[in-house]
Amino acid sequence: MAKGLGKGINALFPGESLSETETINQISITQIRTNPYQPRKVFDETALQELSESIKEHGILQPVVVRKSGKHFELVVGERRFRAAKLAKLTEVPALVKELTDQQMMELAILENLQREDLTPIEEAEAYQKLMEALNITQEQLAFRLGKSRPHIANHIRLLALPEDVRDMISDKKLTMGHGRTLLGLRLKKLIPETAEKVVKENLNVRQLENLVQRLNEDVPRETIEKKKDLFIEEKQSELRDRFGTNVQIKKTKNKGKIEIEFFSEEDLERILELLN
Repeated sequence: MAKGLGKGINALFPGESLSETETINQISITQIRTNPYQPRKVFDETALQELSESIKEHGILQPVVVRKSGKHFELVVGERRFRAAKLAKLTEVPALVKELTDQQMMELAILENLQREDLTPIEEAEAYQKLMEALNITQEQLAFRLGKSRPHIANHIRLLALPEDVRDMISDKKLTMGHGRTLLGLRLKKLIPETAEKVVKENLNVRQLENLVQRLNEDVPRETIEKKKDLFIEEKQSELRDRFGTNVQIKKTKNKGKIEIEFFSEEDLERILELLN
């Protein structure tokens, strides 16, 4: 089992571990079905081919984890190894058979992928959301169990509010997570898809997108956009956006101003209030 995985499993459901003394069985590949709860949607074909070549030369060094399902087995952990083994034309793979509920199966699959830290931001967000629903816990509780910060969890989950085609742009690396978070700051949500297309077409960075979003929110006519911005205010505005993980507007007049912090739910408001305290 991957280094560090046992600790993660215990963090999610205390007392559950993968004992190194359990028997490893050689199971026919044709008897194993893929995990229906697999959070990963994108598998790097080049990396799979490289792993396949390594398996041909050295074999599978780390067993997959499966559970019995009728006459077959369902894959719980190790889908990359399983796919690479099929590419390598193996007929059997070493496997550890565990008795697991559907919920535990889902949690283990998600946890393994989260610990690999190479999920797309959208896959990671979906994994966090599924864990919170399965375990009936809050963002803060999940952050504590996984050793992540709450803003990290919140910033990912917020991406799920984006339209599907924009989420696909992030998964395909046409947009960054920072672009996605900034797009969520648009007051007119219907503008998100076309603004995302503009970002890709014109290769805008996050700072340029922030400026565009602010202009769209203020509904400023194009001919007046060239007005110079206060660099200090712009810098502080960006710092606050990073700190609170949401859209922040600093509006300044001659002798005074105001700060507007956007939130998307009661839980999101609670998160921001905690940061303010």
